[in-house]
Amino acid sequence: MLLLFLLFEGLCCPGENTAAPQALQSYRPAAEDPLSFRMLQISSFANHSWAHSEGSGWLGDLQTHGWDTVMGTIRFLKPWSHGNFSKQELKNLQSLFQLYFSGFVRIVQASAGQFQLEYPFEIQILAGCRMNAPQIFLNMAYQGSDFLSFQGISWEPSPGAGIRAQNICKVLNRYLDIKEILQSLLGHTCPRFLAGLMEAGESELKRKVKPEAWLSRGPSPGPGRLQLVCHVSGFYPKPVWVMWMRGEQEQRGTQRGDILPNADETWYLRATLDVAAGEAAGLSCRVKHSSIEGHDLIIHWGGYSIFLILICLTVIVNLVILVVVDSRLKKQSSNKNVLSPRAPSPMFPMGANTQDTNNSRHHFCLAQVLWIKNRFLKWKTRLNQLS
Repeated sequence: MLLLFLLFEGLCCPGENTAAPQALQSYRPAAEDPLSFRMLQISSFANHSWAHSEGSGWLGDLQTHGWDTVMGTIRFLKPWSHGNFSKQELKNLQSLFQLYFSGFVRIVQASAGQFQLEYPFEIQILAGCRMNAPQIFLNMAYQGSDFLSFQGISWEPSPGAGIRAQNICKVLNRYLDIKEILQSLLGHTCPRFLAGLMEAGESELKRKVKPEAWLSRGPSPGPGRLQLVCHVSGFYPKPVWVMWMRGEQEQRGTQRGDILPNADETWYLRATLDVAAGEAAGLSCRVKHSSIEGHDLIIHWGGYSIFLILICLTVIVNLVILVVVDSRLKKQSSNKNVLSPRAPSPMFPMGANTQDTNNSRHHFCLAQVLWIKNRFLKWKTRLNQLS
């Protein structure tokens, strides 16, 4: 514990950057909730001798840091992930986490029997601070269920966590030095680090990407009923409002899924509505997002989305090109048949080879035309189903 306090003496009280929290005023997130910096830990324990931990840091919904379990180092995922911390401060912070991860695993394995933790099990910890908010947070889950939390002064068991969580909280509350470390880390260091991240990454945090939306039909919920699906993708930041509408009336049966991440750090959401087949006409999907503020995105059921229209245009263009190529090949083939000698030499039967080549080209092109026609008919059928 003495080593931890020595680390915090240099980390939490560096004697500089005391005005850094003012940078919190430079950015306001699109969401109503204050932006937060969260540290997430997931530790899996297979048995008394094997365990694996993963760590990550998140600025709002954007991952900015990771933890290299092999090297025991912080991974900075953005050019500005260092914030305004000095190299020495980051080195101290990294040393602290090295001690923490190794010590956490040993303590849990040594205490598993005492607190009746049955292998295999998983522990999740979420800790951090919020922008312009005095409170800190640290929540722990056991096997995916809320287990206990640190309230800034004391450890408290989660409702329904049982006697096991109560016993662990009693033990943790005896260690005042652990409380002091958490109060310093989450109440002082975290807000300073959050302020630096906000300032360094301001341009990226303020970016906005417009959503794209399209409609489809989901699995039938029953005889005579339809499931209408509104897909919204590619938007940033994360907060979005999606609703099925009839005119200006919201359809309360709208079911929203989870907002899922795309590979390009934008987001995806789908909203579904179950209706009778005869009631689908007149419905529309409305999307509100900060990137299109004042210009809601509205797609009517039965109307063709831009995405499907572009696909159909592409298919039609390819079909026209293949028809033109096919007609030219036929014309070239007929011209060569007229010009070629009718009596080929026994030694050089070039006419036959030319005819075979032309036939193979014609058959290949015809196959392509038939394939494109088939695809076009399928898309046409799909579009008719949406109307």
